[in-house]
Amino acid sequence: MKISNIMVSVDLGAAAADRVQLAASLAERCEATLIGVAARPVLAPMPVGDMIEVERVWAIEERLADEQIAAAKALFEREAGAAHRTDWRSAPTSPLAYLAAQARAADVVIVGRHGPADGDPGPMGVPAGALLMEVGRPVLIAPPGVESLAAKRVVVAWKDTREARRAVHDALPFLTRADEVHVAVVGPGADDEGAEDVTAYLSGHGVTVTTHLLHKPEIGAADEILRFARREDADLIVMGAYGHSRLREWVFGGATRDVLTTTPVCCLMSH
Repeated sequence: MKISNIMVSVDLGAAAADRVQLAASLAERCEATLIGVAARPVLAPMPVGDMIEVERVWAIEERLADEQIAAAKALFEREAGAAHRTDWRSAPTSPLAYLAAQARAADVVIVGRHGPADGDPGPMGVPAGALLMEVGRPVLIAPPGVESLAAKRVVVAWKDTREARRAVHDALPFLTRADEVHVAVVGPGADDEGAEDVTAYLSGHGVTVTTHLLHKPEIGAADEILRFARREDADLIVMGAYGHSRLREWVFGGATRDVLTTTPVCCLMSH
């Protein structure tokens, strides 16, 4: 399976340059086109009071949006040097909705991790969790400070759900290139999650894979997976994303929420 188009979310946050470098290095290795995407909403003033003042504020906001989008494009062009083929897409609109729509042209979408200590990406930032629920594509969450992804040692966090099955399938372009893949199942019911079928499935695709049943985790499921990934010196985790909509906001399962905000390595998620 081949990755032909890699899409990366570009904002003006502190981690944006690292994220574009990571995406560019991945695009070079996969011989894929790298597509940079940025959007910035025009924050319209309330149409009350002096309409001349409203129009003046609107013009200022439009100019600011254009300037910030131009700055994001310049950042993308500067940091995407490793990619042989690039494309740029931008618009003065909602970053989440725009990226989700543009992802129809992508095999994988790269966004930044947004943890409590990761800093504010500003009005152009795209929350990874909300994107996962809407995009219909695998999403690669990139932590701050990660500038490349070898994906030679990969951990698959397995749970016998639709989301995990989708994630394993979506990750095949990475898994078939890896030197080692570890399928890890966490919890007292690990024997009943069908991990042996996943191992056989991946072996059928030529993947070098082993299974690990972590029956008695001493910590939460997400922390156990992250600890296991550190132990195996993995730089990529593959897992399903579990969440649902409630009152117009996305609510995530505990492991999904924790990995989205704390993973120290790249994580490929599918919903």
